[in-house]
Amino acid sequence: MSNPVFFTPAGTLDEARPGALFVLDGAEARHAVTVKRLAVGEAVDIADGAGRRLTGTVAQVAPAQLTVECSSVRLEDRPAVRLVLVQALAKGDRDELAIETSTELGIDAVIPWQSERSIVRWKGDRAAKAHAKWQSAVSAAAKQARRAWIPEVRSAVDTQGLAAQVAGAALAVILHEDAVKPLRGILEAWRDAGLAGPNPREILLIVGPEGGISPREVTKLCSAGAVTALLGPHVLRSSTAGPAAVVIASDVLERW
Repeated sequence: MSNPVFFTPAGTLDEARPGALFVLDGAEARHAVTVKRLAVGEAVDIADGAGRRLTGTVAQVAPAQLTVECSSVRLEDRPAVRLVLVQALAKGDRDELAIETSTELGIDAVIPWQSERSIVRWKGDRAAKAHAKWQSAVSAAAKQARRAWIPEVRSAVDTQGLAAQVAGAALAVILHEDAVKPLRGILEAWRDAGLAGPNPREILLIVGPEGGISPREVTKLCSAGAVTALLGPHVLRSSTAGPAAVVIASDVLERW
């Protein structure tokens, strides 16, 4: 069984070395000690959310402090092809469920999309609170999945802003029930054409809201370079489409 993971701010593991002691404090330490009830001698991982992972054993516990003796530190590389979920805002926390599950499956970043048919609206103070809530959700999911990388939740965009993101991506795919070509086929063709390359590239996986993506939005995004793709024979919910696409892409691109 893999070790439980607790997060520390980025940069705090830069000086960690085998044999040295690392002190975790704050909320993560309280969770480790009071909820997980870690005891001296147990194995644990500490990650900084930016790919660096410390593996060690608990040397000492206190009410809000966990001291770990480091046995190894490694930096986990990010995939050469990075998957970015563009998730339309949806009601009933379906959007949060989508980003949580996608994080567990390995998504690299998330873009909140204020689409035309989104019932939920991020405005004013609510926008900042909602963004923070999304970031907290992906952080918790990354911890659950024992990842060393926490996906970045980027700034929310409207359709105009999304079109600009599409224009700069290596590949942008709109998951759409009226599409003809299957997602797997589109990804395989892109991979086999050698477009993945040695440098980091991003693939956008675009998911609409409950009411679907409007024809005007599809036209605008396709004009910017996006293509439509079919996930399968059934119509999936907004909370399901993104994770399903991440599974297919991770398989085709050999991320798994």
